[in-house]
Amino acid sequence: MHATRVRLLKQQADACRLPLHIIEIPFPCSNTDYEKIMSEFIVKIQNDNIEAVAFGDLYLKGIRDYRIKQMQGTGIEPIFPCWGIDTQELSKRIIDIGIKANITCIDPKQISTDFAGRAFNQNLLESLPDSVDPCGENGEFHTFVYDSPDFSNPINITQGETVERDGFVFTDWQ
Repeated sequence: MHATRVRLLKQQADACRLPLHIIEIPFPCSNTDYEKIMSEFIVKIQNDNIEAVAFGDLYLKGIRDYRIKQMQGTGIEPIFPCWGIDTQELSKRIIDIGIKANITCIDPKQISTDFAGRAFNQNLLESLPDSVDPCGENGEFHTFVYDSPDFSNPINITQGETVERDGFVFTDWQ
């Protein structure tokens, strides 16, 4: 969905000094298959003595409830560190503290294709239509963070081509 290269995900995890577990999801993927794959992953991390999993959900209660339900009985606590933070406030805070990100994917049914590949910055926020959540919480867009005060080092990226595929517009960051 985010169309981020695995190499960049690995560099991001290294920069955060966090372990990375890559879960292969086929395309297309039925919900039944998705739940099976995720259940197998939960069993694996239970065996690794993982105590909690953090999710980036902001306010979509149905998704949060789904994640909580999937984690019930596993002994692993689902945590939502950004839950309930106003997305206008959060988007500005992200920029103000120096997190740098670029748009990797947009849903052209919700936002103009002109936004594909743009930097997540104040200019972007000011140009978003009122109908678009400034954090993309409704799937309007997805981003890749390449630098943050919490990173040990920034990730060097270059912009590749932007293509329309499967009803979305993707910008390849390399």
